[in-house]
Amino acid sequence: MNNKSNIPVYVGIDYHDSEIQVCVMDAGEKILFNRPCKNNWQEITRRVRRYGQVKRAGIEACCGAADLAEELVNCAGWNVDLAHSGFVSRMKQSRDKTDWGDARILADLERVGYLPQVWLAPEETRELRRLVRYRQQLVNERRNIKLRIWALLRENRLRNTLFRPWTKGWLNWLSNFDELGEQSRWILDRHLLHLASFSEEIHAVEDRLKLVTGDDVVVERLLELAGVGFVTAWMLRAEIGRFDRFRSGKQLSHFCGLSPRNASSGKRQADAGLIKACNPSLRAVLIQAAHRLMNHDRRWGGLAARMESAGKPKSVITAAVANRWIRWLYHQMQPNKLVA
Repeated sequence: MNNKSNIPVYVGIDYHDSEIQVCVMDAGEKILFNRPCKNNWQEITRRVRRYGQVKRAGIEACCGAADLAEELVNCAGWNVDLAHSGFVSRMKQSRDKTDWGDARILADLERVGYLPQVWLAPEETRELRRLVRYRQQLVNERRNIKLRIWALLRENRLRNTLFRPWTKGWLNWLSNFDELGEQSRWILDRHLLHLASFSEEIHAVEDRLKLVTGDDVVVERLLELAGVGFVTAWMLRAEIGRFDRFRSGKQLSHFCGLSPRNASSGKRQADAGLIKACNPSLRAVLIQAAHRLMNHDRRWGGLAARMESAGKPKSVITAAVANRWIRWLYHQMQPNKLVA
């Protein structure tokens, strides 16, 4: 009987919450196994080990996949790659989408070394991401409440020019004036109650983030930079993680969605705005940081002034400053420049 324990095999895993599809392929592209399996690293390794030694395994990046990948790395000793779901979907040849086919393509891409990978962040970084994204969800909900309040005021043709919107004086006026109908007044009171609740929860999350990142060297270094506050530092730390995982500042800028998208064809040369493949919350934070830098930092304000004198639109100038700044930041955040 042939000993299969030393035969190199490649594994593709199509992830689902309850059950996953596991494909095992040898170096000659032969499918040895492609069946559903329980979402459990012990069950996966038990099924796979009978066919050989796992050389590399690929699992498509999605919610929950990183935790399973880390278990297979730490507990089973596998070499596991997280696959970029967008690039993998474009590389598939078949029009049909099945779990069997998805697992097979992942195994085959690992076999030939063409699997488009994303970074497998450590658990503490993933936990920080959950906290930062939870805060962003609350901020989005609070913004929606404010928009509903604005809509209610517009419907009733009400304005207050004595206070700036959303200041304490303006909110106090909003809570006490009696120029609304009975039902509109009741709705507005409910909106204000929800607004106060979300604001309180956001403050609680921010206190938690300060506690979690209190001794984080990267966050400390980011907070020393002009134009960077707690929210920007938390977002960069959570979404980027390690700056040295990128090969260049240009690659980091591309990851952040600040690189221009080319739409040239033949003799026609044109830009199509910024690339779309990015975390929109991360890009929004960097655009906001660029606005602050243009107004309060001589270096970046000078760059903005030169571009404005050349006739560039404001939106292009802001994106360009954010692009240049994140490239500059890449060099400032290398490990040899971080003080422990």
